[in-house]
Amino acid sequence: MHRSVQRPRQRLTRILVGASAVPLMLVASGCSSDSGDGSGDDAKKESGSSASSSPTEAAAVVKEATYAKLPEPCKVFSSKTLKELVPEGTKSGKEGKSEDIGTRGNCSWDSLDNKGVDGSQFRWLNVSLLRFESDQSRGTGEKLASEYYTKHAEDARAVEDAKNTKSQPVSGTGNEATLVTYDLKKKEGTFRQQTLVTRVENVVVTVDYNGAGLAGNDSPKAADLTKSAEKAAKEAVQAVVTANGGNSGATSGADASASPDKSASESSGKGSDLGGDSDDNASPTRSATKKD
Repeated sequence: MHRSVQRPRQRLTRILVGASAVPLMLVASGCSSDSGDGSGDDAKKESGSSASSSPTEAAAVVKEATYAKLPEPCKVFSSKTLKELVPEGTKSGKEGKSEDIGTRGNCSWDSLDNKGVDGSQFRWLNVSLLRFESDQSRGTGEKLASEYYTKHAEDARAVEDAKNTKSQPVSGTGNEATLVTYDLKKKEGTFRQQTLVTRVENVVVTVDYNGAGLAGNDSPKAADLTKSAEKAAKEAVQAVVTANGGNSGATSGADASASPDKSASESSGKGSDLGGDSDDNASPTRSATKKD
């Protein structure tokens, strides 16, 4: 009797011990399955890293500048516009020297309407063009042009000895435009300067226009000069667009390592001598220097 009771107890003990061992095996098996050799997780990480790096590398590529070329500076204005702004100097256009005509250029005209004892009227017109190319380290051509535009407009407001300096934004001319006006007194008379700086995509266009009444003649009205300068700036902007096929999708194929951030025209905001050689003679406004 005693033996028969003991045997069932022994069997029950074996069953309980065996049952308790099953969860331990399952846990051990699960841990072993999760840890593995790590190759699956590493592959997923590498795959995710590779997938995320591609868009980043693509985003780092700077897009090409909008405009790839500049118009010939001395052909920017129509004969009608030149007749209005420099009536006695439509054929006096002088193209400035440029190391790279693809990124910078300028042209100037002067007009002297001599009326003898009744005095004279002098006009001077200059257009300068500066094109920026996209650069991987510095940014897009549009960004570089915008930075130069801002600085150039500030410089135009800082001409030494300038009087009655005023600055205002101009709408309808390129992407952004600023008009700076001031008077500059010289021994020949008072010159009224109009400097209109505008940016069209990756090109900065500067139109300088000034006038003076000499030998006792009345000075031109600032409002008339401003109207003419704005008209000339719009025409110059259109010339840039036309030179690139008349659309905003033109691409740049030039060397992005070029450094067009050097001034496009050393004469921006400066004038021409009265009928003299603009390269050798100081002019009514050319001798103006910037304030520190």
